[in-house]
Amino acid sequence: MLLPPPPPSPPPAVVVMAAEVRDSINAIFLRNNKHWDELSDQNTLTQMLGTGKPTQREYLGCLVGHAARDTVWVTGWRPARGLKQFQFAVAGTCDHVQRLIGTWHTHPYRAAPDGHALKEPVLSSTDLATFAAGHDRVVMAAWDRDSIDAAARDAHGAVSHPATLIVR
Repeated sequence: MLLPPPPPSPPPAVVVMAAEVRDSINAIFLRNNKHWDELSDQNTLTQMLGTGKPTQREYLGCLVGHAARDTVWVTGWRPARGLKQFQFAVAGTCDHVQRLIGTWHTHPYRAAPDGHALKEPVLSSTDLATFAAGHDRVVMAAWDRDSIDAAARDAHGAVSHPATLIVR
């Protein structure tokens, strides 16, 4: 006896971002990470303990846009209020933003054991856990113009990571 095929799984969430938004996020990344290549005398432990020179700062932005079904459109962003920037963390609030759909933040390069800069272009497990516990439709982490990782919540509340990111 043949069983009927399982129902198709829902499509993953998609994030459509305006090219101008991507470019302005990249400008913030470049400004806050202009010393990314000055890690030769640093190691990850020194950076995490905050005992070395801060070569980079994370940044938090509030995403503006709208969502319909499983697609989230990012049309702009605003700076977070009460921004506190550290090398491996950032804090602030987006409570003041109308049409808020989520947040984005930069991730710094980190020092490899040999002191060279490493780029890890993925949202951290902490980023994803915080996002999953909230109500935002999208969260993104940016390293540069071509390295943006996104997670998105579909219309039913399920989190897709990585979310498909389309820049237009």
